[in-house]
Amino acid sequence: MPRAAKPAPKPVKSAASPKALKAPKAPALGPVGAYIKYHFRHFNAAALIDAAEGYRVFLEQGGQMMVTMGGAMSTAELGLSLAEMIRQDKVHLIVCTGANLEEDIFNLVAHDFYERVPHYRDLTPQDEKALLDRHMNRVTDTCIPEMEAMRRIEKAMLKVWMDADQKGKRFFPHEFFQQVLKSGALKKSYQIDPKNSWMLAALEKNVPIVVPGWEDSTLGNMFAAAVIRGEIKNVHTVRTGIEYMTWLADFYLQTTKKKPLGMFQIGGGISGDFPICVVPMLEQDLEMKNTPLWGYFCQISDSTTSYGSYSGAVPNEKITWGKLDVETPKFIVESDATIVAPLVFAYLLGW
Repeated sequence: MPRAAKPAPKPVKSAASPKALKAPKAPALGPVGAYIKYHFRHFNAAALIDAAEGYRVFLEQGGQMMVTMGGAMSTAELGLSLAEMIRQDKVHLIVCTGANLEEDIFNLVAHDFYERVPHYRDLTPQDEKALLDRHMNRVTDTCIPEMEAMRRIEKAMLKVWMDADQKGKRFFPHEFFQQVLKSGALKKSYQIDPKNSWMLAALEKNVPIVVPGWEDSTLGNMFAAAVIRGEIKNVHTVRTGIEYMTWLADFYLQTTKKKPLGMFQIGGGISGDFPICVVPMLEQDLEMKNTPLWGYFCQISDSTTSYGSYSGAVPNEKITWGKLDVETPKFIVESDATIVAPLVFAYLLGW
């Protein structure tokens, strides 16, 4: 973990704490929610229900929720449920990898050109090379079409990058995507119902987005290539991860003055580790005493508990880093996020 351990004092409980608020109402469950409530009784199934109930209670008691996404959840079409979560005010901040940011838009404009490879476990190296020759980039059982998705987005993004560069302006990675979406330049290319794009939903609801490590993405590579070609003169035209952290620090402080902020982590890696560290950064590095800790924590991961792995660390380990409190509701569902996350969201949405 990229944090120097240092004892963190217990936060002062305030009106922002869920415990100070009224007890929640009983959930209104739809067919999916009722099914899993009845059948999911033990082990990871029970942990899924506990996490979903904890999420619901946290919101009903006045909390706000940050959802983080690692892996390839956009290519797994999580937008089918996440977009509605955003529209129903059940998500208040999104932190994701550069891949998840761009792949929601790839799917938006090139869905009809995607190809499923259900027998991907049987592919030979020669089969993989044949996919490459057709410009089909495989993500497990799904191939993203380079020309229809990546190159189409590259043209639109290059335009807004160069425009900002020439005007001496700088924006975050997600803000460039939002400029393209607002311009309508891609609208004629939409191949899915726009209501299933979580990026469009976040834009509509003005939900903030943080994208740490954006450079490690297809569009990050394309931006670097534009700099090398000389089309972009200022490499700092795209704002950095450090600037995202300073923005997040202010957001966290302003939000937790009134409401606790929770964290629902899908997958592991930088999308989860980066934002959770804002609390020990405020408390230990800036010495802001009595900084509220995260008010709820859940991680969905197929990385089982292991030695030295952040993704495989149990939530209690985060207490020692000054991220979670002893009494923070903590959940871990050791399972496939492409199965678990939509079920949790369906439960919360009353589906």
